[in-house]
Amino acid sequence: MHVPTVPSRLLAGAWLAIAALTVLVVVTAHLDAPDGLLLDVAVGLAALGLCGLLFTRHAVAAALGLAVLAALSPAATPAATAATLQVARSRPLRTALPVAVAGALGHAVQALWHPVPLPLEWWLLCDVAVHAALLGWGAFWQERALVLWSLRDRARRAEAEQEQRVTEARTAERTRIAREMHDTLAHRLSLLAATAGALEYRPDADPVALAAAAGRVRSGVSDALEDLRQVIRLLRADPQDLGHAPTLADVARLVEEARSAGSDVAYDAPPTDVADQVPPGVRRTVFRVVQEGLTNARRHAPSAAVRVDLELADGAARVRVTDDGAGPGTPGVRPRSGTGIGPGSGTGIVGLRERVTLLDGRLDAGARAGGGFVLEAWLPWER
Repeated sequence: MHVPTVPSRLLAGAWLAIAALTVLVVVTAHLDAPDGLLLDVAVGLAALGLCGLLFTRHAVAAALGLAVLAALSPAATPAATAATLQVARSRPLRTALPVAVAGALGHAVQALWHPVPLPLEWWLLCDVAVHAALLGWGAFWQERALVLWSLRDRARRAEAEQEQRVTEARTAERTRIAREMHDTLAHRLSLLAATAGALEYRPDADPVALAAAAGRVRSGVSDALEDLRQVIRLLRADPQDLGHAPTLADVARLVEEARSAGSDVAYDAPPTDVADQVPPGVRRTVFRVVQEGLTNARRHAPSAAVRVDLELADGAARVRVTDDGAGPGTPGVRPRSGTGIGPGSGTGIVGLRERVTLLDGRLDAGARAGGGFVLEAWLPWER
């Protein structure tokens, strides 16, 4: 249970106030009758000493001791009253109630042998009412403090959770941008590297072919710049806005670009009426799978024959990119010299797997049994 704490300055102020009231009670009681002064002074000093224990784990014992002192002398009344309030404020009701009863009984005993300013019946009624009020006030004070503490704790936890959500959102956004950059720029730059490599290692080629290759480089650079602008637009756009959703017709464009760079790629486009039924999210992921497959084949097996298979049936798309060369990760294999393409970062397959998983699909990538490499994805959709 959380016990409300009291600042040290407030504790000192409360003790001084109790001490002043104790002195006032003693002085008032003995202005005209000095009899019993020694007892009242002794009780007052003892009561002030016990006040120091009211804000420790011995508060209940100190309050019961003050109730006993209150039965001996009115000099203990200020301290005993404060004790009832403090116990009610800091302890459960089942503990504070007996303390309040003890305080009321102590003052009732005091009234039996010590002169009081009211008739005994009224004094006892006021005694019970005052201690009941102290008990209720202390319990209310405690509950209020607990509610405030709970609200502050809830606010702190909400702030921490908000910071965590912001961090997760920032990480997800960075991952999304990194995935888009890899999927677009890596493919485009690999085409440029392959074409530039051909220009570098075949300077004796036909001038017409060299001019055509240089034109493809220029066009590729322009396309790469446009892809970069698209990524920058994504940085400034809504997180749900992924820009232009590639169509299945764009898959054919990827194949043509790979062929123009010198790759041997086979592809049969699916019927248009079936392709139109594929949702945008699935179309985009199919496009990215083919893009990654062609890029990997160009990077790791530049002279291999590549085949792209795309099936759209039974509410699912199955896309498969295979090559008959040495796939990525094959021990001892490096890209052929003259391609100008270095080793990949390994993030492409990871990003694809994230895309496919978000669509409840499945992605398989690895070496083929008869040689080569295969990248295959299965993507369901609801008609």
